[in-house]
Amino acid sequence: MTRKSTWTGLAVTILLGLPLAACKDTKTLEENEQLKAQVAELQKENGQLGNDLETVTAARDTLAKENEKLKAEVKSRKTKHSASRKRRRN
Repeated sequence: MTRKSTWTGLAVTILLGLPLAACKDTKTLEENEQLKAQVAELQKENGQLGNDLETVTAARDTLAKENEKLKAEVKSRKTKHSASRKRRRN
């Protein structure tokens, strides 16, 4: 009798455990799909940010060149202006 109830208890435990295991697997699969979608979205955003970075870097380089050109122009004007001045002494 004890043997029979042990086997019955084991069978009941297994039968009750299967749906819980299946539920856990389903939940894990759902979470996995959500994470895959999030990773794909982050990769897309990362690509866009890379493009934005390239654009901003190119704009910065262009502005730096223009700034250097303007500085040289200002320096050239100051030099010419200083050379053309004559001081008069009384």
